[in-house]
Amino acid sequence: MEDVMGYGGAVGLIVVGLILSLAVSEEQVGPVNLGTVGWILTLAGVGLLILSLVQQNTRRRQSTVATTTDAQGRQATTQRTVEADPPPPAV
Repeated sequence: MEDVMGYGGAVGLIVVGLILSLAVSEEQVGPVNLGTVGWILTLAGVGLLILSLVQQNTRRRQSTVATTTDAQGRQATTQRTVEADPPPPAV
């Protein structure tokens, strides 16, 4: 899963959500309650920010298993696990 919006999108959602929920004086626009929409956007932004942080800070683990058989029919299994840091974010 690629980090499409990143930190900026998450912070943007939080800012817009808080503006709608705390700074707009007209709460009701038709059937839509702007305070509720603002809190929903704020929670979505916080969730996206947490997911972005978790995804950026996880290490990649790759595991390889190889089975070899010798002339007498004996088998040996070798497992190799490599942990690597994720690639740096695109600039």
